[in-house]
Amino acid sequence: MRERLQKILASAGVASRREAEELIRSGKVYVNGRRITEMGYQADAAKDTIVADGQRVRTEPLRTIMLNKPRGVLTTMDDPEGRDTVAELVRDEPVRLFPVGRLDRRSEGLLLMTNDGELAQLLTHPRYGVSKIYHLEVSRQVADEDLRKLERGVQLEDGPTLPTRVEALEQKMGFWYKMTISEGRNRQIRRMFAALGYYVMRLRRVQVGSLRIGDLKPGAKRQLTRMELERLRASAGAARKGEREGGSKPGSSQENHRHRSGGGGPARGLERSPSRGTGDSARAKRPRR
Repeated sequence: MRERLQKILASAGVASRREAEELIRSGKVYVNGRRITEMGYQADAAKDTIVADGQRVRTEPLRTIMLNKPRGVLTTMDDPEGRDTVAELVRDEPVRLFPVGRLDRRSEGLLLMTNDGELAQLLTHPRYGVSKIYHLEVSRQVADEDLRKLERGVQLEDGPTLPTRVEALEQKMGFWYKMTISEGRNRQIRRMFAALGYYVMRLRRVQVGSLRIGDLKPGAKRQLTRMELERLRASAGAARKGEREGGSKPGSSQENHRHRSGGGGPARGLERSPSRGTGDSARAKRPRR
């Protein structure tokens, strides 16, 4: 099937659509040995030989799954120390998949894995940040004053966090809270609570954008439906619409400190080692008691 060249590059995870267009304009993309510089050029990823920035573009059927990552499993495709990784849980997949964002080793729950670079870009880029919901157990009850601090944002060593939503989960034994964040910094929730003197004992991601983990068992996985994929893309589209209507723009203070969170989609398109990595600000909501 013939498609616009920039779409092929974006879907393959080579670059974002805008970055792919720049690669083409700068004469760094070849199709069957011919340098392509026009934006309207179409190619067939299954038949044509495409080279971008000196690297062969590899294409394969797009696939996205949701995985319930168990505690103790690393969100990486390879670990030199031989520890358990999510790669072992998707070894039977027909295509190579990479994590969209991360869950640290002690955390569990919903983790998306895909070979769709464009989708991963939408879900992880700070500009299109999609909200994520967690259930967490804390070592002791969180004081109302500290809940308000969490909701307004907490100063961490890599800058202040964006506003969050926090509410108590009264139906659970112990001190459980539901937290919605719109960033993906390394160990962000654990660090936010630690900054206020609390220890997070359990941390489980239950939702990304519109996608809920439901009753998926630890270690289990399933492919996303077309409807679920469309809703995920719509989640990112809502963030883009908000930006156009006056939200944070590239270069703003919010986006700058969100860039420090890292995170990025799987670079699956080029035949080289893939880079792996992981928000709308929500108005704070007081917890129920």
